[in-house]
Amino acid sequence: MTTSTALLLADLAGVAVFAASGASAAVAKRLDLFGVVFVGFVAALGGGIVRDLVIAEVPPLAFADWRYAGTAAVTAAAIFWLHPQFARLRTTVLVLDAAGLSLFTVTGTVKALEAQVPPVGAGLIGMITGIGGGLVRDLLTGEIPVVLRREIYALAALAGAILVVLLEGLGHTGPIPLTAAAVLVFGVRLLALRRRWSAPVPPLRPPPTGAPGPPPQ
Repeated sequence: MTTSTALLLADLAGVAVFAASGASAAVAKRLDLFGVVFVGFVAALGGGIVRDLVIAEVPPLAFADWRYAGTAAVTAAAIFWLHPQFARLRTTVLVLDAAGLSLFTVTGTVKALEAQVPPVGAGLIGMITGIGGGLVRDLLTGEIPVVLRREIYALAALAGAILVVLLEGLGHTGPIPLTAAAVLVFGVRLLALRRRWSAPVPPLRPPPTGAPGPPPQ
């Protein structure tokens, strides 16, 4: 299997799992068929569209290659009809989201490197590619985006993107190194969820002495 074929399969797999993640979140919000497919479609392709626009690949693959749009739409529609099989939608969404995060981070970083983007920029593009779909999904379903919460999300994507950049710099290319980077992102994300790891947040400080309190109710 060539690297280009492996990247295509990983990209389509990322589209499928993010479409399933978006569709599952939309089902949990009781959206109709169009709403479920739309959220799944945008969640699956949003990060890739941003990536392609940044590296000046126009039109983006989401519009130029029917396999991307077709994979997203079919997967989201399947989730709409098969959602009773997903008894624990929240757990399903989180696992699918972690899988999509890992796959999109890796493919986004590799494509940025192939477009001659410097390593630092390629790593950032890979992270943005990974978090873009989940960000759009949460906004459309009325949730605070996961990337803005304390949970380890963008940091997991950034770690995977850095690993891809390092492997490429050392000449380690092909499906096996890329799979290792994807497994790292997936594993860190799930471990962070299980152990409730989080990035630091600013402490809540009491109001200064003599400051007026809250207005009476």
